[in-house]
Amino acid sequence: MYAWIWRKLPFGVPGKLAGSVVLVAMVGALLWYVVFPWATPLLPFDDVQVGTGTEQQGGPAEQDPNVIPGEEGAPDDLPYSDQSNEPHPSATASR
Repeated sequence: MYAWIWRKLPFGVPGKLAGSVVLVAMVGALLWYVVFPWATPLLPFDDVQVGTGTEQQGGPAEQDPNVIPGEEGAPDDLPYSDQSNEPHPSATASR
């Protein structure tokens, strides 16, 4: 397909290069101004849900969803160190 387009563009190599740039710009403009605006409502990128929508006083929404029933400890306990990038030494690690 690209070879066919290259053969059909006029005015030698400089004209073919300029014509190629114009064709790429036209395809980009078509995508930017026609296709992407048409497709935007179909894509879920702006469909962000922060809450559950059931936040009421006295309901289950007041409970922390990060706490597993029966487990003790803070819900934000990290299983890794946030102070260093160095891994913990282990008995199975070899150097």
